[in-house]
Amino acid sequence: MSKFFISLFIGIIAGIIDIFPMLLQKIDKYSCISAFIHWMVLGIIISYINFPIVAWLKGLIIAEISALPIIILLFKKDPNAIIPIILMSAILGILVGISTTKFAN
Repeated sequence: MSKFFISLFIGIIAGIIDIFPMLLQKIDKYSCISAFIHWMVLGIIISYINFPIVAWLKGLIIAEISALPIIILLFKKDPNAIIPIILMSAILGILVGISTTKFAN
């Protein structure tokens, strides 16, 4: 299987993991779709970016940087939502970084 499809699959898995708690909390479907697509794309981006650092750190940095616009948008409306976003971005970013390096290279 090609690197692109493996990376996409890893992103899909991360997206499912990210939206599961959102679905349990009955967060609106557009937020869930947005989060899912965000991780689908991040699976590809993290896989193809070539930083000269360890895989988990690369995933962490890219995931947190890409979460900044979402954090800024939510800060005024719901500041309590920021901590879970930062934590999920860190955890999933690390896992995607490790997974794409292990399976997609």
